[in-house]
Amino acid sequence: MEYPRDYRQWIFLSSGLGMTYGPLASTSEPRFDNVFVNPSAYNRFLETGTWPDGTVMVLEVRKSQSKGSINQGGHFQGADVSGVELHVKDSKRFERKWAFFGFQGEGPAKAVPNSASCFTCHEQHGAVDTTFVQFYPTLIPTAKARGTLKQ
Repeated sequence: MEYPRDYRQWIFLSSGLGMTYGPLASTSEPRFDNVFVNPSAYNRFLETGTWPDGTVMVLEVRKSQSKGSINQGGHFQGADVSGVELHVKDSKRFERKWAFFGFQGEGPAKAVPNSASCFTCHEQHGAVDTTFVQFYPTLIPTAKARGTLKQ
């Protein structure tokens, strides 16, 4: 999978603090997770409440900082990206319909093996399909209205 160089121009779904797990987790400062999705998949989700084939979700992880300029207490995102992971839907290409890719820099990435724990976690806890729509507040009403939101 090629690195999606323009993902920061895609639809921003949400940001979380301290939700990072796996190899991008930090034990010192909580990290920010920013989630983006390609525009065509987002528009289709708004119409149907489901993700179409061709959906590409980007998880961008950044270190947090708590002291800088006038900020001395809260957390803000650092300039450096700690990692980028993709969650891609292609039911013809991937045995489990979705695949995960983790990038080391901006070079191409191979799919994470089907035996990885990310598959089980997303399948068990994803609110729509295998995605964590429960953490994307602007999409929850759509999923509820379309009857696709799992509890």
